[in-house]
Amino acid sequence: MHFDLADLRLFVCLAEFKNLTRGASAAALSPAAASSRLKALEGQLNARLFYRDSRGLVLTHAGDMLLRHARAILRQVEHVRNDFLSLSSDTQGHFRIFANTTPITEFLPAALGVFMKDRPNVTVDIQERNTREVVRGVSDSAADVGVLSVPSPFDSGDLQSRMFSTDRLVLVVPTGHALDGQATIPFEEATSLPHVGFRDSTLQSYIVERASALNRKLTTRVLMSSYETMCGMIAAGVGVGVLPESCANRYIRAGMPLTVVRLSDAWSIRERHIIYRDLDALPLCARAFVDTLIEQQAVARD
Repeated sequence: MHFDLADLRLFVCLAEFKNLTRGASAAALSPAAASSRLKALEGQLNARLFYRDSRGLVLTHAGDMLLRHARAILRQVEHVRNDFLSLSSDTQGHFRIFANTTPITEFLPAALGVFMKDRPNVTVDIQERNTREVVRGVSDSAADVGVLSVPSPFDSGDLQSRMFSTDRLVLVVPTGHALDGQATIPFEEATSLPHVGFRDSTLQSYIVERASALNRKLTTRVLMSSYETMCGMIAAGVGVGVLPESCANRYIRAGMPLTVVRLSDAWSIRERHIIYRDLDALPLCARAFVDTLIEQQAVARD
């Protein structure tokens, strides 16, 4: 069975856009040409790859299976190209990172700054995803590496994983709050308080899930777009919030009138992991980034 890489790229575009016209445009083809290529691919595989309905294109079971293989094949072709372009150097190339909220806001910027300072020809595509999407994205080759802050223990399944540091989620209250001075509380007691949340973040979704698991509904008074603005609202007395301890302490050191109350729940202890399918199969620049991230976190701990 022979696969044309152009057909696989077209198929991935159609699957991602879920629309023939937009998918064809992304693959630099006319809709008619794309439709013809898709029919030929389905004929070669003897399987229907999409259902067509009012929503556009919907993957069949066979299409979902091909998408995983197509992404893996195309990513590997890109890695081969990048490795040969870089002439066995980690100073050129491209790779993609999926990460959840805390890594993107807390420590990935500093690690990427160090990594890219001496690598002007390396480009990185970084996208925020929830934990399930990060794991699936790496497993399906939609991303080269994933960076996660997750409860312990973390099961990476068939993926390779390295834990490089830990952090914890804490309840942050304004100075002078009724909980100011209390060392720890169970999260269940905090669910009755008004909360300040992080809009459209994986952390916010996780905290809401934790409350739901306790059969509690979290009262969120306001949603902010960053940890800094969250802390500003908490300091002003709008509510309390759950944040990474390292983040909260940074704003306390900056002078915000905040107090940290640790959560006694086991899930509040978070492990930071970097995951990938196969370290040796990553492009050289991505392997160098893995080393840089781990080294930077070791320095931060010291």
